[in-house]
Amino acid sequence: MPDSGPGDHQLKRIVLPSGKTIEVVYFDHASFAGPRPEPREAPAERPADDERELHLCINCDSRLVYPVQWDEAGAKTWNVTLRCPECEWTECGVFTQEQCDRFDDELECGTDALSRDYKRLVTANMSEEIDRFSAALRADAILPIDF
Repeated sequence: MPDSGPGDHQLKRIVLPSGKTIEVVYFDHASFAGPRPEPREAPAERPADDERELHLCINCDSRLVYPVQWDEAGAKTWNVTLRCPECEWTECGVFTQEQCDRFDDELECGTDALSRDYKRLVTANMSEEIDRFSAALRADAILPIDF
């Protein structure tokens, strides 16, 4: 539910599928033009298949599907746009909070795996760079002009 601000903006608290809460500030410059119409609540759409795993592509079976956009669709549902990077498939659908929680867990696991691989790669690159620099020092191949 939006909280009123000093008149030119509104503050809205949103609970993400991961359980984290964020605050979004909406600036409304149209409020200076005149009265606003009463906001209407959007009708909640019916969620898609409750058992579906959102990280799996229904077109090519890739496990790399990620969210492009998401909005609240109801009290316990989310309108999510999904995209597969392998076959370029996209879909917009309404999914339950439980599905989005499972999806968020998969995304976090993927992020952790990427971070581990990145750290291993950086360590390997730095180790190789140190070895080359040490070899260049031993060979007297580094001159003041190199700096």
